[in-house]
Amino acid sequence: MLVGYARVSTLEQETDLQLDALRRAGVRKIYSEKTGGVSARPELQRLLASLRSGDHLVVYKLDRLARSLADLLGIIERLSRASCGFRSLTEPIDTATPAGMLMLQMLGAVAQFERSLIRERSMAGQCAAKARGKHCGRPRALLPATEADIVRLYASGYYTLDSLAAVFEVHPSTVKRAVYRITKPGHSSLK
Repeated sequence: MLVGYARVSTLEQETDLQLDALRRAGVRKIYSEKTGGVSARPELQRLLASLRSGDHLVVYKLDRLARSLADLLGIIERLSRASCGFRSLTEPIDTATPAGMLMLQMLGAVAQFERSLIRERSMAGQCAAKARGKHCGRPRALLPATEADIVRLYASGYYTLDSLAAVFEVHPSTVKRAVYRITKPGHSSLK
């Protein structure tokens, strides 16, 4: 049996293109979900648990199935252990053939390489910005004077980190970072 999987990354996107292509390919049972890059994929897990020997998992495109080469290879290994095949509609991948398996591994490796290059360029850009004196990331939630007040109150022993967070209407982590920034420069977190 052909079993399809369709996924989009945001709630604003639609799976219609993928669903139409899967139906044209003869897929009758389709699992579909809208999940971001790092969130859980419960429908994929349900799909994988439902597969029986001889089934074929069909996706519109490889990047709709896996987030990394390791993730892809893990899913393919799971399919292999269940005696199931895999096919992508837009890439020449069909694990029923040796050439399809080779193509799957090559495309997965290229995708992983591309993500690594993007991350490397992003990190280099952040380092260059820091060297120019630019602040990377979110602005601080508290002004330096407010942080000094928090540290003074915390040092008095009367207030806890959580109570200071409530008083200043910020998350406890914000208070912890402020206290650590002033009392223990060079440390990145409280223990």
